Amino acid sequence: MTDYARVAGLSLAVKGHGLASLSRDVSSGFTRVTTVVTLRGAGEEGRGEDVTYDAAAHEAVLPVHSRFDLRYEGDLAGFSALLEPLLPLETEAYSRWGFESAALDLALRQNGLSLGGALGVGERPTRFVVSTRLGDPPDAMVVLGWLEAQPSLEFKLDAQSSWSPDLCRALADTGRVRVVDLKGAYRGTPVDQDFDPALYRRVVESFPDVWIEDPAPCDEALELIADAQDRISWDAPIHSVADIQALASRPGAINIKPSRFGSLARLLEAIGFCQAESIPMYGGGQFELGPGRDHIQTLASIFYPDSPNDVAPRDYNHGSPRQGLPANPLETYSPPPAGFRRARSLGYVVHVATKAGGPVRQMYMNARRPPGVDCLTPSG
Repeated sequence: MTDYARVAGLSLAVKGHGLASLSRDVSSGFTRVTTVVTLRGAGEEGRGEDVTYDAAAHEAVLPVHSRFDLRYEGDLAGFSALLEPLLPLETEAYSRWGFESAALDLALRQNGLSLGGALGVGERPTRFVVSTRLGDPPDAMVVLGWLEAQPSLEFKLDAQSSWSPDLCRALADTGRVRVVDLKGAYRGTPVDQDFDPALYRRVVESFPDVWIEDPAPCDEALELIADAQDRISWDAPIHSVADIQALASRPGAINIKPSRFGSLARLLEAIGFCQAESIPMYGGGQFELGPGRDHIQTLASIFYPDSPNDVAPRDYNHGSPRQGLPANPLETYSPPPAGFRRARSLGYVVHVATKAGGPVRQMYMNARRPPGVDCLTPSG
């Protein structure tokens, strides 16, 4: 039985849903906006997160998504089929994952199961990396500052043409860099990095033991780093098993970002394919502001806990290096809570602002609000 088959038949009752927008300035130099999806039924709530990168798109689709008729009784697979005409996987994968992950959370909670429990596997302490850029001009002190505050940290760094040989040596000398992301497969984003032969040579030579993610998908780039072929990992081009199979050569590793797959079926199929083919995996993050961060941490704890997972706790994605944040690896909860989540209660506070027909106000996603705080009710 496949992992998807183990959860597809979970009973699910959906009586209504709500949406709430979140925003925050993050370490890659842009304002991240996401939408929390809440599905309700049988006295439980399941939460997911739409991590579409276009901030304006969230506001544009909010009225449309709020009007969806999602009343449903059946199983998890049937609810996914209900979503397909509303949010087709080929065009709306990020939004679709927001609803699919909320449905998984709700189905697990209604059945009194954790994800690991439903799959028949345990959760393990989860290794994570801090994903960051180094400023303009780039400065190794970003990494050194974090290491001074929390010596257990490891890093996934976005390479830039402005990286000098001295900077590369300083970063490599820390012994804590695990992934270097060339961003060669991105177009039209704040983090685009054009193919730069000098940069590629510098990265391959300076970091002989790290994963090199997303080189430019052109013959010149791949030929230039051919000696590091077994260290090449892929992220942005991967949305399905077919995309993995279509790569020009066997991947060194795959960065698993559930929102790129869109549906639980595609996600678990890809994980199962990598397991069967002995292709290493590590978890990817997308500056999730709400429950999506819990989801990628949970997946990592079950499927690839010992990999350099880009699933660091949210507070590592903003602000300067500081003490007091969780150490590496992330702890597990015993027994794990019911639902697609790590913590027993909702238990997180989103220190962000949201607009609800008036002034910008603070939004808390706790089960109980702090005294004197005006919490907002999700729209829909």
